[in-house]
Amino acid sequence: MSEAEPSIPPSMQPTIDVLIADDDPVVRFGLGMMLRGAADLRVVAEAGDGAEAIELARRHEPHVVLMDIRMPGTDGIAATEALRARTPAPEVIVFTTFDADAHVLRALRAGAAGFLVKDTPPDELVVAIRHAAQGRPVLSPEVTRRLIDRVAGAGQDTRRDAARRKLDSLADRERTVAVEIGAGRSNAEIAALHHIGLATVKTHVSAILTKLDLTNRVQVAVLVHDAGLGPQGR
Repeated sequence: MSEAEPSIPPSMQPTIDVLIADDDPVVRFGLGMMLRGAADLRVVAEAGDGAEAIELARRHEPHVVLMDIRMPGTDGIAATEALRARTPAPEVIVFTTFDADAHVLRALRAGAAGFLVKDTPPDELVVAIRHAAQGRPVLSPEVTRRLIDRVAGAGQDTRRDAARRKLDSLADRERTVAVEIGAGRSNAEIAALHHIGLATVKTHVSAILTKLDLTNRVQVAVLVHDAGLGPQGR
């Protein structure tokens, strides 16, 4: 979903401030140890629940929050919604012990950049944080589709109808671009496929996010697939 970018050594990249939110102190300690080994990452705070994560994010303004979904009190979904409503809003990567979970999909709808399972290797975790800090999704469109397929059930028709009504508010070209985002195509790929300029695609993406009141491409992809307009639905 993202454009190719020149490779920059981590030591030359801007420092990415990270907040870890997990109710298990052992998990927080392990994540902190892994992240402190990356030259461009800095753990600025650790929270034991969602409410503390919200408060610490207000105080430290991290670029990326690693958010456990299941926590006592204010859970990771509610905390994600609150953090993504802030200005500036940190990017949120949610953690789960399952790779297909209704809670994960709710977090993506709330604006999370993506999710990781808790046994993700350290090098993949570091790369995911860097991608999130750059505004790049931390999951593939295939994973999004699998999530939606696995948790589909009650309310699916209602979600599809609501998603289609939202997409109908877009201009024709914007809707086309939204569907391509749902297919996992980058701005450059969309521009080449539809013979339009890259700047024009970026303008369409900005308009899509504004009109649909969304904050990132992952939410656009989820909405497109809710509407049944992904590669299998068009």
